Amino acid sequence: MDFQTWLSFAGASFVLSLAPGPDNIFVLMQSVIYGRSAGLKVVLGLCTGLLVHTILVTIGVSAVIRASALAFTGLKIAGALYLLYLAYMAWKAPAVPMEEEKAAQKRAENNSFLKWWSRGFIMNLTNPKVIIFFLAFFPQFITTGQNTELQMIIMGATFICATIIVFGSIAVFAELVRKHVSSDKVQRAINRTGSVIFALLAASLIFST
Repeated sequence: MDFQTWLSFAGASFVLSLAPGPDNIFVLMQSVIYGRSAGLKVVLGLCTGLLVHTILVTIGVSAVIRASALAFTGLKIAGALYLLYLAYMAWKAPAVPMEEEKAAQKRAENNSFLKWWSRGFIMNLTNPKVIIFFLAFFPQFITTGQNTELQMIIMGATFICATIIVFGSIAVFAELVRKHVSSDKVQRAINRTGSVIFALLAASLIFST
């Protein structure tokens, strides 16, 4: 892969990461509801999922899953169920009074890294649209006559870096929004909105083709 091709791929990766989609909406809502620390850990989980997808695409497993209607449907159902679980958790999330904000933020930071990381990882890994995207997007930038597997790995790493930068920025922005939440009523509305969004994402996933 020559530098110009890689540069084009990197630019496209940043643009696609910025485009509204399930993953960045997921990061936004988790960060608004639970704080920046939780959001950044979710981002790392999502990117770990992207790493797994990169490996699967490189060795051809994703193509096999996409070709199997049963495996593809099973993955969609698993992803939708997990999103519905997160919708339930967001609906139940309590409002935090402003005087308890610092204490709540400290608790979020002390929460197990695995708890938040696994949310992002499972969310990404059970989203079959990522498989379709990688299978459709990566080959457009493959240079014939060069090591295909190495090019796939380079593109995967590039896409992951773009995702970390963009999604990390979203988590930081969400923290600014969170700081301006001044009442229990507003916080509760945010939590319920997040719950509805997760439920809609689940419906979109299960009914997608």
